[in-house]
Amino acid sequence: MDAGVVGSGTRSDVAVPARATSAHAAGWVLRSAVAADIEVIAELRATVMRADLERLGRYDEHRVRQRLRDSFSPQHTSIIMIDRELAGCVTVRPAEDRQWLEHFYLAPHCQGQGLGSTVLRTVLERTDAQGMTVGLNVLQGSAARRLYERHGFVVEAQDPIDVFMMRPPGAMAGTKA
Repeated sequence: MDAGVVGSGTRSDVAVPARATSAHAAGWVLRSAVAADIEVIAELRATVMRADLERLGRYDEHRVRQRLRDSFSPQHTSIIMIDRELAGCVTVRPAEDRQWLEHFYLAPHCQGQGLGSTVLRTVLERTDAQGMTVGLNVLQGSAARRLYERHGFVVEAQDPIDVFMMRPPGAMAGTKA
């Protein structure tokens, strides 16, 4: 998934109410990213995106990490923690007419258990409260697209590699994990 939580940059570990029933989705917190997180997030990105990038003939061992390094913004990124261990990250970056959901990655052992839906719901509640449209792009054929569609995202445009999606504020958000 290539999509963070809007933050003031002053957040510390923040407990977020659990809405899912799985063990992984129940005990998570967000903390503000710091510059020192960059390499662990770059590695997480490489791991999570490898299969989709290989399927598209686009995997490059160096580039997959460097693209994260080039766009990493700790002030707009939150680290998803479970039991004091990094479970993922998410970035919400302000843009001209919307918020961009970027670098939304979950460690493989945390996927498929409702955590992605729970974190995404939290992000969307915040952007809805601000009256903001949210945009993102996801790789063609990625399973993450179904997650976004369940939460009210619709296709805006696509090319052979990326699907660009958007969600207006207050759009019907799914509750299924």
